Amino acid sequence: MIFGRSGVGDRREFFRTTLGRIAKEVATRAEQRVVVERYFRPPGAADEVTFLSACTRCGTCTEVCPAHAIFPAPPRAGLAAGTPVINPATQPCVVCTDMPCAVACPTDALIVPEHKWDGYSMGVLELVPETCIAFHGVACGACARACPLGETAIALDQGGRPVLKAEGCVGCGVCVRACVTSPPSLKLRVKES
Repeated sequence: MIFGRSGVGDRREFFRTTLGRIAKEVATRAEQRVVVERYFRPPGAADEVTFLSACTRCGTCTEVCPAHAIFPAPPRAGLAAGTPVINPATQPCVVCTDMPCAVACPTDALIVPEHKWDGYSMGVLELVPETCIAFHGVACGACARACPLGETAIALDQGGRPVLKAEGCVGCGVCVRACVTSPPSLKLRVKES
């Protein structure tokens, strides 16, 4: 293709568009390699890429966690190996008022949010009514009783069925672990950065 004087703008736009698409694809693929699996991070965690670069894998947050919910990511985690993670199915975060893990962090990987737990969440909770026994006439309420935030995050309606309150839920996973159905009728997924 030959461009004349009038085609200079077209050529610039072609290169700008093409290089922009290539740069976006390279960035997406790099992030996919860095972040293959999404992990539940301790409270106050920075976005994943910032977290991975700031975390020194010192283990301080693991040591101060009163619930022993924080542990180092396994070697198969690649670049995330050794960084602190939480597995809500094994031991969920118990929503400590003072966030000792974030307070103890010597870097900017974990920072106590300005309003602490108010408006903060580590994960997104979803209810599966088809498997929840309360939606099938069986009295339960285990999830609501277990929630460390109480009715701020999960309540029971007049029929005894759970009502999730996304604005108050911090995504700790305590209710998921307390659920009596197998698999649990509450699903917790990692919040996207």
